[in-house]
Amino acid sequence: MSLMRISLQLALNPGADAVSGQGYTLIAPLAADGRLDVEGWRENRKDCRVFRLHPDPAQRADGWLTHRGNNWFFRYDEEEEGDDESVHRLGDHIFREGEYITVAYHGETPLTYKVVDIASI
Repeated sequence: MSLMRISLQLALNPGADAVSGQGYTLIAPLAADGRLDVEGWRENRKDCRVFRLHPDPAQRADGWLTHRGNNWFFRYDEEEEGDDESVHRLGDHIFREGEYITVAYHGETPLTYKVVDIASI
């Protein structure tokens, strides 16, 4: 199973404290239907990564895509990065360009991101 690079860009979030240039890049396996592949993740766990993008360098981070129970998380290894970022029903999302997902950044108001690119790596 090959890993995919999934690029997420901040979508319009009226009333939210968000800035242009926020986003995420995920390295993860996708099943044929476009959903995250749990078995592929288990086989490639150490290579499944997440990169938080932000215009403020202090807000950028890199970590791992993790799975516990039925939930997926963005896990960072730096203490100052805080708790894992939960992603609302990430396992149910179909990753296709133009689709949307919601990420809860450090317990703040969840923000919506748009899938802008998916490519094999």
